[in-house]
Amino acid sequence: MQHGVISGDGSLRMRDRGFAPSRALIYLVVTLFAAAYLAPLVVVVLNSLRTDEEIAQSSMIGWPQHLAWGNYALAWSGFCVAETCAGIRPYMLNSALITIPATIFSTLLGAVAGYAVSLWRFRGDVWVYGIVTLGLFLPQQMRLLPWTIVLRDIGLINTLTGLVLIHTIQGLSFTVLFCRNYYIAIPHELIRAARVDGAGFFRIFWRIILPLSSPILIVTVIWQFTHIWNEFLYGVTFTTGQQQPVTAALIALSAAVADIPHHGVQSAAVIIAALPTLLIYLFGGRYFVRGLTAGAVK
Repeated sequence: MQHGVISGDGSLRMRDRGFAPSRALIYLVVTLFAAAYLAPLVVVVLNSLRTDEEIAQSSMIGWPQHLAWGNYALAWSGFCVAETCAGIRPYMLNSALITIPATIFSTLLGAVAGYAVSLWRFRGDVWVYGIVTLGLFLPQQMRLLPWTIVLRDIGLINTLTGLVLIHTIQGLSFTVLFCRNYYIAIPHELIRAARVDGAGFFRIFWRIILPLSSPILIVTVIWQFTHIWNEFLYGVTFTTGQQQPVTAALIALSAAVADIPHHGVQSAAVIIAALPTLLIYLFGGRYFVRGLTAGAVK
């Protein structure tokens, strides 16, 4: 139960006088949901620190008797994936070489396009915006054949550059949507005043719009980085062997341990592959929420 009191500055503050049963039920439900979502992660982390013999003798769920840190070293640079015994290190590098450029390109292009359709109105701008954002509602399977034809014709099949191109174009649907909804609340008087002073399209963007865009750009960078790093379908479809990203390499690792299970090494590889996105979530999650909230309030 809460009671309102007047503070020294005249504002109304609420004082708790008890712990309501409804609040206890909310905490219980939230705790159960959190436990259900975190249970697979906990199991994988524990298995990454257990030896294969220990897992075989007991079960996939259990506390490690001895911390097997060697699983991480073997998964990183020693285990055989697709007949190449270099661990997942080269595939992590592939994912970085795909994710970082695609995130930068899609964010910048989306910011420019969102700025154009929100603050520089032109004939057919609504149709352009609708066509770009239509990609949000198309399943990925529908895009496989067109992308196969495009990559074949330009000679980018089984290349990292091809995946960068795919994720840059595919990411425009998200980045244009986010940026356009953020920019539409910027006062048009700023644009008119800059145009009166002789500033053009790109000068206004670099000098006025971009400095105001840090909240939404943080949102798009986190969104794109996480989505591209975790993407699997395009990586396994358009690349093979040493050109695959880490998500596709994990499937090859699963096939490699099918006959002789190495669940400890496999779990360690999964943790290593998920580490970049986990760090992005831990250190950038609050900025992501703050950026979305800023756009919503505007």
